[in-house]
Amino acid sequence: MDIIDKIGLKGRINHFPSELSGGEQQRIAVARAIINNPSILLADEPTGNLDSKNGRIVMDLLHQIHEEGRTVIMDTHDSALAKEGTRTIELFDGKIVN
Repeated sequence: MDIIDKIGLKGRINHFPSELSGGEQQRIAVARAIINNPSILLADEPTGNLDSKNGRIVMDLLHQIHEEGRTVIMDTHDSALAKEGTRTIELFDGKIVN
């Protein structure tokens, strides 16, 4: 419940997936991915369908996970979010360019 509260969906806990918006479903997917405290988290565009407020909530949660000593590997097309990482690998046409 703590994670559900952190992503701002405590009031929607009894709703079926079909009753949630796309952004709410995406935040639930993030919660499901971190619930068992994985040592490595792969995040594919974790903020892609979120507004800026909820995207910030997810990014703050990913930063917290990293600060706890876990590895977070995230891909994004958002250069501002990419700059928040401790290491950035830039790809172009499937090749590392930076």
